[in-house]
Amino acid sequence: MMKTETSHQRQPLLGRKILITRPRPQAQAFSQLLRSLGAEPIEFPTIQIVPPPSWEPLDRAIAALSTYQWIIFTSANGVQQFLARLSFHGQSPQVLRDFHLCAIGPATAAALTGAGLQVELVPEEYRAEAICTALQQKTDLSRTRILLPRALEARAVLVERLREAGATVDVVPAYRSIKPSVDTGSIKQMLRAGEIAVITFTSSSTVRNFVSLFSEEDLSTLLQGVRTASIGPITTETMRQMGIEPDIVAREYTIPALAQAIVDYFTRSS
Repeated sequence: MMKTETSHQRQPLLGRKILITRPRPQAQAFSQLLRSLGAEPIEFPTIQIVPPPSWEPLDRAIAALSTYQWIIFTSANGVQQFLARLSFHGQSPQVLRDFHLCAIGPATAAALTGAGLQVELVPEEYRAEAICTALQQKTDLSRTRILLPRALEARAVLVERLREAGATVDVVPAYRSIKPSVDTGSIKQMLRAGEIAVITFTSSSTVRNFVSLFSEEDLSTLLQGVRTASIGPITTETMRQMGIEPDIVAREYTIPALAQAIVDYFTRSS
């Protein structure tokens, strides 16, 4: 006799409110995924993607594209902003088809393949440190010129390691992330009422900006009884620096893996 799947098995997060701190355009896919699992997503973006202070460095790099062998993208935002700037100059994504393209993880790779481009390298571990190791296995970095279009506020570790390995690296800001103007009133009310089950963090910026929206005293009170979820080790490190110990950490640094980690947590707890 076949077993009938229960509603809880089909929607393991049924009735749980989960706070999403991603930028609003990227929060939509996460919200849809959580909704399919029965959760009630609450979008509360703590970062907003805006143009860099000046387009000049990126424009110079685009004008000199032929001098690079590799282009490394460390976020889907970087891909989108870079391709938008190419379009501004009347160039299609296909001008990148002869370059070696590296993406830090599957979401970044999907942004490139969605534009009709082939990604040559995605490191096994989706973090900046792994890119250098993977590149060294594919090419002689001492003879390699690399373009790295990324966030203005990004970590320095990747650039430092690539240069230590002999690569010539041009780092250009393709965008910056800022703290948007948000009303914290309704979120405070839900937190005080114990209505929010999980707060999710998907980058160090989401953590820092979330913390900055509340006083230290408010935050310690508001987070009592609330689970916090991190997408990966860099975000986890920032959370701990900010005094937040994550209850849930994704095994793979992707949104689907973060959603699964939340499901696993509550499945074990039930």
